[in-house]
Amino acid sequence: MPVATRQTRSTLMTTPNTVLITGTSSGIGLATAIAAARAGWTTIATMRDTGKAEVLSKAAADNGVADRIQVKRLDVVDPESIAACLDEVIAEHGRLDALVNNAGAAQVGTIELSSLDEVRAAMEVNFFGVVATTRAALPHLRAAQGRVITVTSVGGAVGQPFNEAYCAAKFAVEGFMQSLAPVAASVGVDITVVEPGAVASEFVANLGVDRPALVAAAGPYAPALEAYFARTQHAFDNAQTPAEAAAPIIGALTADRPPFRVQTSDWARDFVATTLADLDGSAVQTLTRAWVR
Repeated sequence: MPVATRQTRSTLMTTPNTVLITGTSSGIGLATAIAAARAGWTTIATMRDTGKAEVLSKAAADNGVADRIQVKRLDVVDPESIAACLDEVIAEHGRLDALVNNAGAAQVGTIELSSLDEVRAAMEVNFFGVVATTRAALPHLRAAQGRVITVTSVGGAVGQPFNEAYCAAKFAVEGFMQSLAPVAASVGVDITVVEPGAVASEFVANLGVDRPALVAAAGPYAPALEAYFARTQHAFDNAQTPAEAAAPIIGALTADRPPFRVQTSDWARDFVATTLADLDGSAVQTLTRAWVR
């Protein structure tokens, strides 16, 4: 794969910065692509199925940024797809200044009732997809002195009932990025993780969960699962919009010195703070046990 050569200061001032965003067919990814383009970035909006690009294309036209958004196919669980997309970006634009890892998939269940294949699939998309895309992009980001912004979740800081595989993957992403950050900084690449709470998007709808069937099959876990669903429905009834969640991502994209960790709302900050100050784990357990009673 060809690597973009380092740009001169005069070139950097006249050439629009290029950002690649994964998972842009809906939700936070779509809102981030629009916001990045409005901020003047050449935006490579990627998705696994480009047949789902109609909503993004309409939003780009409505916001007057269609000329700054280019839709490309990228499947984060397919290394060949990642390599092909990056090759095209470098061939067409000569550089990559930022990567926003946003693609992900929810997974609801508990380990006694979930198959190992379901757990592995959650890890593949939410963790290994981030690792693979970041690994492939780093040579180009080094050349541009760029940055990696990864959308994790408050579930990457606080383990949540019936989200064991999802939270395990998000915890893994946070550990991976926290470990990578000082190493990447030594070669001029900034690392940021962005932790949204509940966001009113198609992410949960795309689960395709049949709630009554899931509860009916939950056996001894049914009362706890029903309580969890009730609590989660309330949380999503009061969720942020995707545009609100995208704003801190753009902040990290454009900041001179982006922080390592950013939450997207006051609620998310308070929630994550629970675990960061919880040395013996009791505060988080007290909080989340109430969700399943």
